[in-house]
Amino acid sequence: MNAMSHTRLDPSQLAPEELDALTTAFAQPGHVALVDDAGNRIDIPAPLFKHLARLVRLLAEKRAAVLIPEDETFTTQAAANYLGVSRQHLVDLLESDRIPFHRVGTHRRVYFRDLLTYEKQRDTERRKALDTLMNDVDAAGLYDASYTGEDG
Repeated sequence: MNAMSHTRLDPSQLAPEELDALTTAFAQPGHVALVDDAGNRIDIPAPLFKHLARLVRLLAEKRAAVLIPEDETFTTQAAANYLGVSRQHLVDLLESDRIPFHRVGTHRRVYFRDLLTYEKQRDTERRKALDTLMNDVDAAGLYDASYTGEDG
């Protein structure tokens, strides 16, 4: 059995009518509740509702979802795969202290929360660089809003 199988929810695990009922229930915020066999009801708090609604949308799109605790540890290869970089690039990031890591014996391990932090920081830096580039292009008068993309 795959180690991640207990954290992975595939849409094929739900009957179409179950998925339809979930999609309908999560279409409107604020009216979904949990009810146990004894009839005890508890409303789902808004933050949890938003996450569950997103999960239902993913499943309705026939996309699998994986629940990963923030303190889950990744191997360097798994961390590289998550970030979409080579293993060597990830090791370089670790060794340059861009991403914290710890060792298990001689092997490096990375917490998922640290990958999320790095990913957010990387994306923010990329967005700033693109904004700066766009501002420079615009200030130089090189941006033509009327460009249609057609050769002329």
